[in-house]
Amino acid sequence: MTYSITSPAVSSDEIESEAASGPLPEAGEERSAERALRRKNRQHPGRNELPAHLERVEEIVACAAGECLCRKCSSETRVIGYEESEVLGMKPAEYFVRVIKREKRACTSSIEHGVVTAPTPERIAPKSIFADETIIEFIIRKYADGVPLYRQRAILMRDLGVDVALTTINDAVLRVGELLIPVVEQMKRDLLAGGYIQADETHVGVQTSEKKGENHRAFFWQYSAPAKGVVFDFEMTRSKKVAKEFFRDYGGILHTDGYVAYEKDIGTKDLIHACCLAHARRGFVDAIKVQSKSQATDARLERVVALMDDLFSIDRQAREQNLSLADRHVLRQECAPALLGKLHALLSAMQTSGSILPQSVAGKAINYSERYANRRS
Repeated sequence: MTYSITSPAVSSDEIESEAASGPLPEAGEERSAERALRRKNRQHPGRNELPAHLERVEEIVACAAGECLCRKCSSETRVIGYEESEVLGMKPAEYFVRVIKREKRACTSSIEHGVVTAPTPERIAPKSIFADETIIEFIIRKYADGVPLYRQRAILMRDLGVDVALTTINDAVLRVGELLIPVVEQMKRDLLAGGYIQADETHVGVQTSEKKGENHRAFFWQYSAPAKGVVFDFEMTRSKKVAKEFFRDYGGILHTDGYVAYEKDIGTKDLIHACCLAHARRGFVDAIKVQSKSQATDARLERVVALMDDLFSIDRQAREQNLSLADRHVLRQECAPALLGKLHALLSAMQTSGSILPQSVAGKAINYSERYANRRS
């Protein structure tokens, strides 16, 4: 059997939340009430401590003139200490114009040798109005802070009175993308040379000339592996041809959710398609909720969730012990096979029992979990 714990679309917080919530709705309702009570009784953690590496600038607030005299004898009081508090201050970003002056040299006695000019400095965008550090700031604000370029253009106009066309900023950012293409290609080669890849895709709205008044539904395809980089491939489609092209020569483990584009005719004959256990568990939890509403709970569904929770507990143990990827793999090999064997036997028995309809919520959960067992793409 081939099972993997999660796909890239499922965060560790989601896993912890689902595993902690348990399968039974009625039990979940009790826990919700308990959690609400705990939140109510929880003490405030207190004021945040500011990092020690930040520069400290002292600001002394003096007492008013009337507070500097003793109320009894009217003599002047002395400073005996301070009540201290810390707040996070900041200095506004400072913009300036860098004037680049390249030396021009010539011999005054032998003018036939002509003029020699100092070479042009290497820059991200040689003909841009923006210096390298300004372009880097555009990148950080857009991709790390989520500030669109049109808003950054408005900020330049508001704060500095600098009015530049949006296309000028776009061109500078695109130039950074061009310079990073070789890095991305090496990251792709590094991923495909390994034996394990996670893949997922998410939609993003894109403005196109073909669609007036609405966005085209494009996609970011994500490829990653533990301890390696994450490669994002922007495509205008979610077609299977994208995955087929990327994994054309790949023969390792491909870990995805249940999207059909990753199934047949992907990679070489050695490719192994692994399911996402978090998605599988979610299907069984949903099935339990449906059956609970009809007062017809199936204990086998609860047993499936319990076995999956035991598998998750292996990774939880690894995280708590701060195990390396290699040591985590050893721990999985020691603890997971027995649990997977029980899970596979239980799912197979449920699938062939005839008591669960294939198109029911439970049936779809079983089919999703079982169709990746012992199969190669």
